[in-house]
Amino acid sequence: MDSVLRPPARIGQRALLLTTAVVPLTGWALHAVALHKQLATTRRDPLTGLLRRDAYTARARRLLARHGDVTVVMVDADRFKEINDRLGHAAGDTVLTSIASRLTAWAGPRAAVGRLGGDEFAVVLELSAERREQRLAQLLRMLHTPVVLDDGRTVDVAASVGAATADAVGSRDLSALQRAADAALYDGKHSGRAVLATTAHTSVPSINARRAGRPGTPVRGRAA
Repeated sequence: MDSVLRPPARIGQRALLLTTAVVPLTGWALHAVALHKQLATTRRDPLTGLLRRDAYTARARRLLARHGDVTVVMVDADRFKEINDRLGHAAGDTVLTSIASRLTAWAGPRAAVGRLGGDEFAVVLELSAERREQRLAQLLRMLHTPVVLDDGRTVDVAASVGAATADAVGSRDLSALQRAADAALYDGKHSGRAVLATTAHTSVPSINARRAGRPGTPVRGRAA
């Protein structure tokens, strides 16, 4: 009787070993999927869906390393606090998501488009010198298109734009390009012009200093 019963017992032990091996693997697979989704979520700004600063920075640096004709664009919403105070935070959120969708549509799927904080955005994309002025003017028109709120009201919006290229600035370092583009942005703040940075803009000490007063090359667009 024992000889008849032992083979099923051995088979049962093997099945048990396989089951105990498969269960942790399945658990780890599910955990990996959940972790991947969580990481993908943390890479994105929850309001606009744009890349957060760290994810944007990593993608932007890859673009700078791989491609020659790369333009760094800084965008800052004009009079955003006024919109928030006058129409409410829900309206402000709608304006921010509208800016984000317009930047994404303008830049295309291969670009790095990020929300750096508040109403400040950045884009890094391949853009040839021949098309740069035309494309920046197009961006200005898009960013100056009124936004329709959820309640049907229409709000006039505007944004300031500064751009920098490695050739003009003399550096392919992302921080240097962003600093120069940011300084150029404040040269044209509230003017409806996109300003192209020069080497003079690199002397601004900090991208967050919000200091202007450096000469740049304006690109014509609709006034704010």
